[in-house]
Amino acid sequence: MKNWISNSTDNNDMVLSSRVRFARNIKNFPFPHKLDEDRGKSLAKDIENTFYEIEEIKDEFNNVDLWEIGENQGRNYLEKHLISTNLLNSRNKSAFILSKDETISLMINEEDHIRLQCITAGFNIKEAYEVANKIDDALEARLDFAFDEKLGYLTACPTNLGTGMRVSAMLHLPALTMKDEINDALKALTQLGMTLRGLYGEGSKAEGNIYQVSNQITLGMKEEDILSNLEAVVAQLISQENRARDQLLGRYKYELEDKIYRSLGVLKNARILTSKEALDLLSNVRMGVEMSILKDIDKVKLNKLLVETQPATLQLVTGKELKAKDRDIERANLIRRYFDGK
Repeated sequence: MKNWISNSTDNNDMVLSSRVRFARNIKNFPFPHKLDEDRGKSLAKDIENTFYEIEEIKDEFNNVDLWEIGENQGRNYLEKHLISTNLLNSRNKSAFILSKDETISLMINEEDHIRLQCITAGFNIKEAYEVANKIDDALEARLDFAFDEKLGYLTACPTNLGTGMRVSAMLHLPALTMKDEINDALKALTQLGMTLRGLYGEGSKAEGNIYQVSNQITLGMKEEDILSNLEAVVAQLISQENRARDQLLGRYKYELEDKIYRSLGVLKNARILTSKEALDLLSNVRMGVEMSILKDIDKVKLNKLLVETQPATLQLVTGKELKAKDRDIERANLIRRYFDGK
C-alpha cells in the first residue's frame, strides 16, 4: 500500500485516502473502558507479543505505547490519521503497533481491544481490505475473539456488531460545500446506511472541505457488500462534486480563479496563519490543482502541509513548545518555505 501523505494520486483525483478498519475483542475480557490501568497495559503487551508471532510481517512494525510518549507525539499520530481520538483519550493504558511505512495501525484498548486499520493513498479500498483481512485472519488464528453465531463479532458499540468492519474514504469536496449542497448529500447518504464526517472522523468538523464517508451498518451485511456500497457512494459524491465544480466554473469563472490565485498568494506571503485559515487556503489551492487551473504544484506538498500545519505536528517539526500566536507565526513560516522550495 502507499502512504497517503507521501504519495500523490492523479491530479484530478479528489479522494485523498481509503481506509478499512476491523473492530475485535478478546473473549472473556471486559471492554477497555472497564479495564483498570494495570490490566489494560498487561493486555496491550499480550496483544503486542501475539502480533509479533506473525513471522511474515513482524519485522515491518514497531510498538508505540502511548503512556510512554509525550502529548504532542501522540497527537502527531492522530493528525496523520494513524490513530483515533478515543485511543489518545485512554493513553494511560492504550498502545498501537505501526507499520514502518505508516499504512497499517493496530490500535489496542481503544473502544474495543483491537482496532486494526489499513489506510492507503487515493481510492483503493479493495487493496486496503485485502491487507487488513490477511492480518485479521492471522490474529484470529492466535487469539480467541469474542464472537456470536447470530450477532457476529461482539463489540463495545452495537453499531459495530456483525462484521465489525468500517470502510471509509477521505474526500475533498469544496464545490459542494461552497454551493451549500453538502447537507443534501449527507441526507442521501444516511438513507443508504452511510455517513459523512469531518476531517478526523466522528465528532470532528470538515475543516479544509475534507470529509470522511463511511458505512454506518455492519450487522447483517457481507464484507463484500459494504465495500461495494462505499465504492458506489464515493463514485456518486465525485460525480456531484465535479458537476458543482463545472457549474462554478461556468457561472463564476473569474471569481473562482481569483479565489484560487489569491489563496496561493496568501500562502506564499503571509506572516501569520491560524490552523483553520491555512486549511481553507490549502483547500482552495488543492481545488485549483485538481481542476488544472494551477500547474506545477505537487499534491504531495499539499498533503504534507495538511498534516504539518496542525498544532502538534507543527511543534514537533519546529522542535518547540509554542503558544497559539507563535504557532500561527511558525505555520506561516513553514508554508512559505514549502512554496519557496526550501
